Amino acid sequence: MTFAVVDIPSMGWEGWVTLATIVLMTVALVRRWAGPDVVMLGGLTLLMTLSIWTDKLPSPEIAIEGFANKALIIIGVLYVVAAGLTRTGAMTMLTQPLLGRPRTVHSTQLRLMLPVAALSAFHNNTPIVAMFMPVVSDWCKRLGIGPSKLFIPLSYAAILGGSCTLIGTATNIFIADLLDKAIHANPPEFDPQTHIVPQMFTIAKLSLPVALVGIGYILLTGSFLLPDRRTPAEDLADARRYTVEMLVESGSSIAGRTIEQAGLRQLPGVYLAEIERDDQRLVAVGPEQELRVGDRLIFVGLIESVVDLQRIRGLVPATDQVFKLSDPRPNRRLVEAVVSDSCPLAGK
Repeated sequence: MTFAVVDIPSMGWEGWVTLATIVLMTVALVRRWAGPDVVMLGGLTLLMTLSIWTDKLPSPEIAIEGFANKALIIIGVLYVVAAGLTRTGAMTMLTQPLLGRPRTVHSTQLRLMLPVAALSAFHNNTPIVAMFMPVVSDWCKRLGIGPSKLFIPLSYAAILGGSCTLIGTATNIFIADLLDKAIHANPPEFDPQTHIVPQMFTIAKLSLPVALVGIGYILLTGSFLLPDRRTPAEDLADARRYTVEMLVESGSSIAGRTIEQAGLRQLPGVYLAEIERDDQRLVAVGPEQELRVGDRLIFVGLIESVVDLQRIRGLVPATDQVFKLSDPRPNRRLVEAVVSDSCPLAGK
């Protein structure tokens, strides 16, 4: 028996600097010294700057080459779409009939993961999670379920569903882009008989069964593995309540619907106290009451829930002063001001 001695080259100072940069970035992310974008770009800038003295570290051309990758551009554009759907309330309007009002945690997780996995297969999974997070948060308030029971299933369902197609994850898009560049760079060496060109559903033969098994595993173990954490505001029984007036605007999608159909029944932390219509005041309105254009809806509830009302499509604040603001609604913020003892406004 003979043994071969392999000479392993020692790691130069470039390798140690790269390793130290990765460790420093990891510590900065864990301790939250700065945002992820600042930490990542800071590490990249450091290595790019040190490339002046060596060619073993990424040069500025190589360092910024990734920003021109079409996978990154696609994800950035999808984030804009996700923000638009969330801020306009369109995402809530589309998902509310789909999610419904399940009664158990298992059925809630199932009704969430199946559509998320299906959407992630044809839409990048990262923006899908960004779009569904505020929807899931509001949904948890309505159902009285801790968000910690649904956020992990949301993330895993998006990952599992996105792996079923070529465009579902950034990794798949990036690898497909690299393969496409390799094919065009070496056309004589590429043989269609021996090389597989990934198509839209090429990887679904393997990833679809894995996705189904993963969803089943979460359903079986999620009830006892996932903690039931709630925000401190949900446990405050003596929280102060506020009154807010909302107006059913012209062309609203909820005009002509009942209160139940418009999703204004059993709102989390807020309830519809009365409706002002022309010269009438409708109190103790039932779920079958039909809404009309121009109705003033009087809500009473917690301040967090009052903010959530502005996300419902077709409802606008009924305060006349609000309509005098020049900034669009997404740029506005609802704040609470307290008059202190030393305030010159006290007593006036």
